[in-house]
Parts: sequence; C-alpha cells; structure tokens
Amino acid sequence: MMKKTGASLAVYALEQIGVKYTFGVPGVHNIELYDELNNSNAIEPILVTHEGGASFMALGVSCTSNSIGTLMIVPAAGTTNAMSGIGEAYLDGIPMLIISGGTRQDSGRHYQLHQLSQENLVKEITKAYFKIASHDEIITTIYKAYDIATSGEPGPVFIEIPMELQMFKGAVKSLLPYKKSTRNPLIKSEQIKEAAMLLSQAKNPGIYVGWGAANATDSLLKIAEILGAPVATTLQGKASFPASNKYHTGFGFGPNSVPASQKAFKNCDAMLAVGVRFSEIATGSFGVSVPENLVHIDINPNVFNKNYPAKISIEGDASEALSLLVKELETHQKQDDIALTTQIKKEKERYFLEWKEKPLPNKVSPGFFFEALAKHTNDDTYFVVDDGKHTYLAAELLPVNKSRHFVSPTDFNCMGFCVPAAIGTKFMNPNNTVVGIVGDGGFLMTGMEILTASTYQKGVVYFVFHDGELGQISQFQKIPLKRKVASVIGNVNIEGMAIACGANYLRMENDAQINQVMEQAFELAKKNTPVIVDVIIDYSKKTYMTKGVVKVNLARFSFKEKVRFIGRALKRHLLEK
Repeated sequence: MMKKTGASLAVYALEQIGVKYTFGVPGVHNIELYDELNNSNAIEPILVTHEGGASFMALGVSCTSNSIGTLMIVPAAGTTNAMSGIGEAYLDGIPMLIISGGTRQDSGRHYQLHQLSQENLVKEITKAYFKIASHDEIITTIYKAYDIATSGEPGPVFIEIPMELQMFKGAVKSLLPYKKSTRNPLIKSEQIKEAAMLLSQAKNPGIYVGWGAANATDSLLKIAEILGAPVATTLQGKASFPASNKYHTGFGFGPNSVPASQKAFKNCDAMLAVGVRFSEIATGSFGVSVPENLVHIDINPNVFNKNYPAKISIEGDASEALSLLVKELETHQKQDDIALTTQIKKEKERYFLEWKEKPLPNKVSPGFFFEALAKHTNDDTYFVVDDGKHTYLAAELLPVNKSRHFVSPTDFNCMGFCVPAAIGTKFMNPNNTVVGIVGDGGFLMTGMEILTASTYQKGVVYFVFHDGELGQISQFQKIPLKRKVASVIGNVNIEGMAIACGANYLRMENDAQINQVMEQAFELAKKNTPVIVDVIIDYSKKTYMTKGVVKVNLARFSFKEKVRFIGRALKRHLLEK
C-alpha cells in the first residue's frame, strides 16, 4: 500500500494514456490538479482565455493526432463555458476527456461555490460521466473513461474529482499501468461476401465516405479502383478520400453537391457508405436519393436504417471491414471507368472555371482565393474551418489530399470553432502549416483566443472572410425573404484585435493582392507568431450547397404553402426597395 494525493494519481493516469496537453483555466476547485501538472514531464497545461476555446482546442488535438484532447476545468461555470465544444465532440464522434474539479463532499456544507449536479448538466452531450468517490478509483476510472471515449463511435467522457480527494492523500495498492480493455465488434464474413457480390454486380456503383472512414483511405482507394466507382464524401469526411484521385467527385452527391458528383451518382444502383450517418448537412437537408442496394458500414449500429434503409448493414471498424472487403473484391473483374473518370475531370474543371470568370478590383473572389491557397500550401497542411458560408466554399473549392487534414464543425455545427481548433491542431502538429478559414461572425465569437496562440508561439495563419454579415444565414434570408434580419455584423476593427492579441495583421482587398498577401502571411507564420489576414470576400455567387438546400426544402412544401412562399418572395423582390 502507498499513500498518494488524488491530484498526483490523476496526472499519473493521464500520462499513461498519452495525454500531451490539457486545456482550461485553473480555479479553486482544480488548483491541486494544476499544481501537480507542473511536476509532469509529459503533460503541459495550456491556459486559454475561455473554456469554450479550450474544448475546441481539445477537438483540434483529437482530430489531427493519436493523442486525446483533454480539458482541465472548474465545475459549473467552467463546464457550461466548455459545453459547446463538448457537444460538438459528442455529435461529431470525436474523443475527448473532460477532467473537472468538484466541490467538497466532506464538509457537510451546502450552497458551496460552483455546487450543482454536473451529471445532470452534461448527460445529453457525453458518452459517460464519472464522479470519483475514493483515491483507489482515480486511475482505473480515467483508464475506463479513455476506453469509452475512444471505442465504438468516439465521444467525450466527463470525470469529476472532488476537491478533498485532490488535496489529501489516500491509500492505493499500486500505480497500475494502462492496458486497453475494449475490442472492436467482430465483423461477419458472410456479410462481407454479400456486400462484395452486390457491389460487383452493379452497373453504376458509388462510394460515400465520412469521418468514420478517415483511417481507411488506402482500402477505399483500392475498392474505388476495383469497382470503377465515383467517391463522394460528407463535409466532416472531406479529407477521407484524396481530392486528386480520379474517382473523387466532391462533397455530397445530391442536389446540394457540385455537378461532378450529381452526374457521377445520377444512375447509381448500388452504394457503399462507410463511416457516415446520412445526417442533415451531409445530405443537403436529406435531399439525396439513395439506391435500394445500400451497403452501410459503421462501428455504431444505431446509425443503421435511421434515414435511409440499408440492404446490408455491417457493424464494425471501417479499416477492418474495408480490408476484408478488398480481399473479397480482388477476385472480381475490374470495371471499365474511362468514361466516368473523364466526365469527373471535365466537370470539376468546368466548375472551378465558373468561379474565376474575371478578377475583381474591389473584393476577393473565392475561386481565385482557393486556387492560390492550394498553390501556397501542400498535402501536409492542415485546414480548419468554422461554420458559415466559407465552410461550403472550402468544401467545394479547396482540394485536400491527406486524411484528417480538413477539420470542421459538423452535426453540432458550432460557430466559433475555427480559431481555437486550429490552435489545438498546431500544438499537435508544430512542424506542419495550419490554416484557419473563418467568417467574421465566427471570428468574433472566439477571436480573442488568438492571444493563446501568441502566448505559446503558434504560427497559425487565419483567413477571416470579412463581409460584414452572417453570410450563410443572410443569403438564406435574401433568397426567399429579401430581408436581412439580425444578420448584419457591427463594423469590427480586425486589425485592432490582431494588435491586442499580439498577432500579425494583413489585409487582402482584391484579387490582384491574393498571391502577394498569402506569400507574406506564410512567411510571417514561420516566425511562430499567428497571422490574421482580413479578406474582403465576395459572397455574391451561391454554392451548390446553398442552392440545393433551398431547392430541396421548397419542394417539400404543399402546393398551397409553395404558392404563398413564392408569392411573398416575388412581391418583395418586385415591389420593395
């Protein structure tokens, strides 16, 4: 037997599971944990400006590394501040550990500072919640929490450690090493054979991949080659299949997708869907048509048959299932793909040209911007976006060729994600270029977190798409309503924010400045200082995502409601100035 403080036991366990950084703010209920972190040679505690930023930084860590993003926060206020990032992790299937201090259980006092039921607070946005009751539970609970967070469909797990356990010593038998206690579901070989037969016999098979397939890119490449099948991705899974591959069509495959996807999947008679949930954003408000012969592979069986019925549902890890499927398909004859791949290439080239009709003298064209961004970066660059119109511009116009190198908020869809998530990404990938692309609305939510990047010398390059509006919502308002209601942003001085946070500031006002400003931005970032590029963006051209969602939702209205909505729009567009 030995006696250890709860704080020392917690830090030991975090070291054993490979935590490199914790993100949060110290307070009276976790001060002992922070003091013990200072003794660790393996973990660095990172001070943030807001726990919401901490949770997004943790997401950046988990999305782009093998380490788990970890929060170190105070109870109650720290928890509510962090809940946006925790919720994003939960709905997007990203592992996260939340270590929270807790009020004292041994004092007999009520109405303590920060005293409330955190279990009730976080139960809807976590996979599990644990409240530590004794010293000998701490190490095993952290190990169990880590296994839960990283197994099955990943997600956040919350651990509360009361203050008296952190401060005082308690008896423990030994310092247990970590051993993984979970296994992936056993994949049924009969289902793999059935899937291979169904897909190989299809005339026009298609492949649809999400974030759950992020570690299975090599197998996906082989399957696409064997089947001669187009490959579309979800928004979150954009980087799960390389954009440079001849079978890649783009984000989505329905009315919300670019022409290359729409045409390649038009006559799809069998689909392999891997690591996807057919969620609202991915399907353009559920506007896609999915063939009857659907093979759906996912580690979470709860996603099967929720929005689109599958003929074959295979529960299992994507890498394991696809590796087995490759072996089964290798015996089948390769499909002819020349017409398909030629069409995909032409449609992609044609669409990119639509965005580059002529350079603008007073704004920055998305087409020229993303063309230049691709030239000034490489396949090892990490791209982090926020929620907004720029998200779908990046989805349609930015080629990404390496898995996990495109990070976005998705099903929780939280604005304010980009700035801190890019910082977390840079912490784990210090030698890689990290680019943040964020709208001015999202930037205003967490932009002051750039102080954290400056403090810890993280040279992230942020391109702030500055149009003075909540661009995506404003456009959704203007199309049917011809009004902008509460979507026009105040006139913010972004240069002033850069100065306040110790960042470099550059302004990009038109297409002629794009290459020069980008070159300067990336050179400045090499000096380990964040760079903010104020991009005066042109949002006049609509993405296919915007047009597709409007079209899909209007089509669902009854005839009477459709007449009312169209009539109202026509009246306002014709009569109102």
